[in-house]
Amino acid sequence: MATTPAFAFLLTFFLALALLKAQPLQGSVRCLDCPLTSDLSGLQVLVKCDKVKKLAMTYTEEDGGFTTELPTDGTATPSNCMAKIKGGPHQLYISKKDSVVAVASAKEKGGGHFTTSTPLTFYKSCPAKGRRCGGKDNGFASSKTIDVPLPREWGLAPSSYYVPFIPIIGIP
Repeated sequence: MATTPAFAFLLTFFLALALLKAQPLQGSVRCLDCPLTSDLSGLQVLVKCDKVKKLAMTYTEEDGGFTTELPTDGTATPSNCMAKIKGGPHQLYISKKDSVVAVASAKEKGGGHFTTSTPLTFYKSCPAKGRRCGGKDNGFASSKTIDVPLPREWGLAPSSYYVPFIPIIGIP
């Protein structure tokens, strides 16, 4: 009877080890307005699973394929996962309806891994007619300051050195 608890412990250990085993995800991206021989490397792809706080991030290869591990918190197999193109080395245009794709199991194909249900798609140039895509610019704003003209006789530095400064007074 002394072997029964040891057997149960080993069984539990190997079951937990099987649950913690990495779940590989293989997917691809597709450019809708690029030549077939385009280099699709360097695009950042994020993967998020339901009830898991971690994100998985990877970069695409030259052919547009990517491989990563599904994010997991170690308690169970990840479920309800989604993949999304986050960005790339150049400006990308992605439609809202195609921006996120579901992750499906590829076990029926004999792979034992997960894959995206459809390739993640994007455009390199604005697909809208009239070239008005309506994207907002998240870049940095102009750093030009106001230069108030001061008389030279005063011997002060240009006002742009100290006009934007607002002192905080009275806070101990």
